[in-house]
Amino acid sequence: MRSGLIAKKLGMTRVFAEDGTHIPVTVLAVDNCQVVAHRKTETHGYNAMQLGVGSAKVKNVTKAMRGHFAKAEVEPKAKLAEFRIADDAFVDVGAELTADHFVADQFVDVVGTSIGKGFAGAMKRHNFGGMRASHGVSVSHRAHGSTGQCQDPGKVFKGKKMAGHLGAARITTQNLKVVSTDKDRGLVLLRGAVPGSKGSWVYIADAIKKQRPDNVPYPAAIGTAGAAAPAAEAPVEDAAPADTATEE
Repeated sequence: MRSGLIAKKLGMTRVFAEDGTHIPVTVLAVDNCQVVAHRKTETHGYNAMQLGVGSAKVKNVTKAMRGHFAKAEVEPKAKLAEFRIADDAFVDVGAELTADHFVADQFVDVVGTSIGKGFAGAMKRHNFGGMRASHGVSVSHRAHGSTGQCQDPGKVFKGKKMAGHLGAARITTQNLKVVSTDKDRGLVLLRGAVPGSKGSWVYIADAIKKQRPDNVPYPAAIGTAGAAAPAAEAPVEDAAPADTATEE
């Protein structure tokens, strides 16, 4: 299990396949997504990576969070989120994850906050069919009907589908196919709709009900900003010139 990405929903458009058919896609932007902190089993009881995206003004960041970002040596982020990962899927703090973290034709799960609808009736909120438009029905065409029983038990059970607040809830859409990615512009195109309004933050991760393709980068696709971060990647030959210079 590897980390996901935080992205901003830009809106919907369409792309054309080779046979001319159009594919409706949602465009997601990955803006400077960096690793901010690690959560390890020995310290926190679970393995996860905290990611941050976007940029925030320093004056709008609390003193505690300024220290948190300073420890990671990254600029203040507009959005933070954690992704559970496996023991071998950690990436160094400060590394940047790019849009090619996902590959074309891969399935992903997207989590977002749905658009708030306010107070809605039973038909719109729960997809009720409503009552008859004629033949004796008066005034109650869009009513939700009976809500209780007779004298026993004489109450309305909790969870009864009635009118109330609709939207502004955490929604997970599963098994969306990745149409394409653009590393240079930081774009991920997903087939179909994604929960949330334009400009809202969403979380993209590998689909839990589909097998991960073999060609996806593991543990992550690291950009140029984070490519030099892992100390293990430093070539061994770099030590030789330093010893030679000392001897001279």
